[in-house]
Amino acid sequence: MLTSFLPPLAKNLTEPASIALAQSIECQDILTPLCSQAIATAYVHQGSGGTPILLLHGFDSSVFEFRRLLPLLTAQSETWAVDLLGFGFTNRTAGHPFSPTAIKTHLYSFWKTLINQPVILVGASMGGAAAIDFTLAYPECVQKLVLIDSAGFRSGPALSKFLVTPIAHLAAGILRSPKVRDRISRTAYYDPTFASPDAQLCAALHLEVPGWREALAAFTQSGGYGSFSNKIAHIQQQTLILWGEADKILGTKDATQFHQAIANSKLVWIPECGHVPHLEKPQLTAQYILEFGQVKSGQI
Repeated sequence: MLTSFLPPLAKNLTEPASIALAQSIECQDILTPLCSQAIATAYVHQGSGGTPILLLHGFDSSVFEFRRLLPLLTAQSETWAVDLLGFGFTNRTAGHPFSPTAIKTHLYSFWKTLINQPVILVGASMGGAAAIDFTLAYPECVQKLVLIDSAGFRSGPALSKFLVTPIAHLAAGILRSPKVRDRISRTAYYDPTFASPDAQLCAALHLEVPGWREALAAFTQSGGYGSFSNKIAHIQQQTLILWGEADKILGTKDATQFHQAIANSKLVWIPECGHVPHLEKPQLTAQYILEFGQVKSGQI
């Protein structure tokens, strides 16, 4: 049975991994310092044993991004995936701040409430920037860090924070266009056949959540995630950098820069893969993450 708070369109999912994830999403009210009202937060929690793994999705995405990776990880380790504040199926109550600072605060409250032990933090694309930000702010929460084709080394468009609200809403609305989303999806893959109708539906379900446009516009106006290039060297945790050799979204230059900036890091290239190894090469991605989880301190 599908989770009740998912949009009715979820009944059209066809890939077994998509259907299984749709049946696994839970929702928990999380109290945060951001407001007096608890935030209904969407997440998936499966598996047991080992150091918990926490997965953070990319921009304008949701936990569905991990539909193929998550079951491979949960076979050997307790694994969590959460919809960041302002994204996915987590509640977007009007008046909440939607910014990197708010995301970090909400994520810490989620971690404290439901996990409350050091994790292997995995961030993909924008989720990598969120993971870096969280690791720098709360190093005690993160045992190891995994960056998958991560944002965070370069700043986004500087003018985005100066967009007036109507223009920010218009820019967000463009992302609702099926043609735009299809083009972005095909660009993200090395093999564009991965951009199937089911994949398109997984990437668009959260657009039906109330407040999607408003939250995305507010996040854009906040300036989004800038560059952490002057802070990345402060990361002390062992870090695994996974990068698709054919990433056409961020390119490949940042992979080497992350590796050079983080002293205790290892860079692994994923062959014949674009921006989303966790979707295009989930078995190989899971293998690297699980092996990394077993590496002892100083052996990376």
